[in-house]
Formats: sequence, C-alpha cells, structure tokens
Amino acid sequence: MKTITIAKGDGIGPEIMDATIAVLKAAGAKLNFEEIQVGEKVYLSGNTSGIPAEAWDTIKKNKIFLKAPITTPQGGGYKSLNVTMRKSLGLFANVRPCVSYHPFVNTKHPTMDLVIVRENEEDLYAGIEHQQTEDVVQCLKLISVSGSERIIRYAFEYAKSNNRKKVTCFSKDNIMKQTDGLFHRTFDTIAKEYPEIETEHWIVDIGAAKVANRPENFDVIVMQNLYGDIISDISAEISGSVGLGGSSNIGESVAMFEAIHGSAPDIAGQNIANPSGLLNGALLMLHHVGESETAIKIQNAWLKTLEEGKHTADIFSPNLSSELLGTKEFAEAIITNLGKKPNTLKAISADNVKPIEVPIVRFKASKKKELLGVDIFVDAEISPDDLGEKLKQASNDSSLDLLMITNRGVKVWPNGFEETFCTNHWRCRFLMPDESVISNQDVLNLMNQLNKEGVDIIKTENLYQFDGVKSFSLGQGQ
Repeated sequence: MKTITIAKGDGIGPEIMDATIAVLKAAGAKLNFEEIQVGEKVYLSGNTSGIPAEAWDTIKKNKIFLKAPITTPQGGGYKSLNVTMRKSLGLFANVRPCVSYHPFVNTKHPTMDLVIVRENEEDLYAGIEHQQTEDVVQCLKLISVSGSERIIRYAFEYAKSNNRKKVTCFSKDNIMKQTDGLFHRTFDTIAKEYPEIETEHWIVDIGAAKVANRPENFDVIVMQNLYGDIISDISAEISGSVGLGGSSNIGESVAMFEAIHGSAPDIAGQNIANPSGLLNGALLMLHHVGESETAIKIQNAWLKTLEEGKHTADIFSPNLSSELLGTKEFAEAIITNLGKKPNTLKAISADNVKPIEVPIVRFKASKKKELLGVDIFVDAEISPDDLGEKLKQASNDSSLDLLMITNRGVKVWPNGFEETFCTNHWRCRFLMPDESVISNQDVLNLMNQLNKEGVDIIKTENLYQFDGVKSFSLGQGQ
C-alpha cells in the first residue's frame, strides 16, 4: 500500500475530496491517506505561508500529494501556497490534459485532445518585483538553460510515452530575444533527439488564437510559466468546462496532483460541485505511482457516467443530460459504473499509457564569461538631453563611455524624438569605446563618480558576452 498525503482545502474542497476518495477506495486503489491542514484556516491563524512545518514534513515523507483547492485570503501579504509549493518542492512540470467530451458536454471543438506542459518555477512567476521610482515598477523575467531543457525534455518524453505525435513550442522570442529566445533555441536543439515526433513553433499570441479557434490541430504544447497558466485555462474552458480538468505537478522526487479550478466558496457545502477536476487529477496520480490499471477502470467508469447524461450542475444541459446529480451522487454513479466502458467516447486502455522518465538536468558552467559594460538605471526628473550631458560630465574620469539612454526600452539619447513619452526611469548604457572587456572595478569606479555628482542610481545590470557572443538586448542603432 502506498501512503499519499491529502489536503481537503477550502470552499468546495472537502466535498470533492470526499467524493474522489470514495471512488478511489471503491475501485480498489492500493492507497493509504494521511491528511494535512493547509489553506485559509492556516493563513488566518497567523501563518502567512498557509502551511505548517509538520505538513511540509508529511509531504516530503510520502512524496505524493493530492490537494483540493484552497483559498488565499485577500490582502495581508499572503503568498500563493500553490506557487510556494511548486517552487519549494521542485515541481517543475505542470501537465494539464484538455479533452472535449462531445456530444455529452457542450463544446464547439468536438475532437479537441491536447496537453499543456507548462514550466512551473521560473519566468515572471518568480515574483521578483521592485518599485524603482514613483512612476515605475519592475518584475524580473528569469529563464534558465537548465529549467528550459528540463521542461522541454519532459514534454517530449510525455509525448513519446503517451503515443502523441507532435510537440509545439510557444514563445515570444520576436520581442524577448534573450529570455524567450533561449527557450525557443533549447526546444529546437532537443527536438533533434526525437526525430519520430513532429515539431513546430508559434509566437504565443497567434498560437493562443489558433488554440482558441482550432485546438484539434495541437497535440502537446510546451511553454513557459505565464503563457502556460493562461493558455491552459483557455484550453480547459473551450473543451467544455474548467471544472473537468485535473493537473499534475511533477518534480524529481515529489509530485502534487490537483484540480485546475479554484475553491468556489460561493457554492461550498451545497453538494453541487463537480468533483471531476480533482478526480482526474487523482487519475494522473494513479498513473504516476504505477496504478494505471485502477486509473483506467475509474476513467472508463467516469466516461460512461458522462455518456449516461448523469451530470452535475456546471455541465448540465436539458438537451444533453438525463439527470442532475449532486457531488456525492455523481461519485456514486461512477462507482456503479466501475468495470464498464463508454460506448461513444473513446475508452482508455493500457496501450495509451507508459511510464514517463522524469529528466534530471543540472547546470553545467562551461562558457567563457566576459564583462563588456553596464546598464545603469537612474531616477531623474530631467530631459534626455540634459541627463546625457550630466552623465557625460559626471563620468569624465571613467574609461567607460555613455553610449545611449533609453526610457522604457526606447532610445531617447542621443538623437531621440521629442514626441517620445518619458518617465523618470532611465537606462544608461556604458561601454568601452572599442567595446573591449572591462572589470567589475571599472563599473564600481564609474558608479562612485556618478554617486559623487548626485546621480540617483536605482539599479545596475552588467553586460556580458559568453564565448564571444553578446548576451544582452541591443538598443536602436547599436
């Protein structure tokens, strides 16, 4: 028997967890359940993380965590427990199957069957934000080679293990050439190792439009954290209902399984919530722990129940449904159908599922790293021309030259346009006249000179090249 950790969560969480566990037990899942408390009550008790230390210990001991939705209180500086858990436990891959169940659940996309593989730890969701001037705040977008390689490898391994034929990459590397460019280049490199799988890349905005219009053209889609969060919800909704979707969060040693929807406190305690999202998350869990036979039996029974028109309120339709069921009654209907298979919907078989090798990737430092210059960000209520003159005078004794000044990414000095709207947040790029290599001491000397002249330095970013390749975004005309 495998012991797993469960958390019943908040809102509708306890109801759908009880329904899910009832189905698991009736199907003969070889599981023991160890419950922990996380979520709103823990937050409000004074624990701003929403999870006590002993709960962490239980999760790390059992390695498998089935979590119902939780509520994060508004205000008060409470951090998202989902984000905290994914990053703290190294749950790098979020996997969300999005399937339509036509004609038994309303959808405009009857043949839709795609999987979103979302990077779970990096990107803007690192949550590193700063207010730098009265007018400007920043959020850092962090993308790593190792993080990109790991999630992309997982997407290809998932496709191979589940007889999927195509893997698509979404990015925005036409604009973010360093961060999204790294992700796209890594995808192209790894794709060569899987010649049997078709590959393609789309810029994320047109890719999202294509998913919304023709999701049947996609199979497995891999993308960074923010894009994956948005597009997986779009995909789940157009498949028929967000309430049907489950997801897995996979790490090298720990895995967490959940519904993709929230805690829905407005319908809590009314026995009307659909437990399908958490149940489908639990099925992904059963496959992960090697109980695929039980997972297949439950999924076929669930599909059979949908076919019979026995639906909860969120998917009930007078034209498609035969009976409106509550949370508990829907679980009982699934239990009654254990051992049965759907007639119209495609039945699940063991041929569709094989174990997935979780990639283990470690950073390897091998490139030659050289410092070329520095971007110094300053806070100043001044015109671009006056700021350029002030900085040139202040840096007279420096070996570095002021090359350009930008404002929110647009060059405003030298030869900027007077029409460009400027805030008081300026990026000032300094390089050697011949763009030769410098030292950290050169940067410190420059900053000391600027500081003596009263320049308000709010941030610096060193400009590096790796193996002779410049690894920073260039300005206009550079």
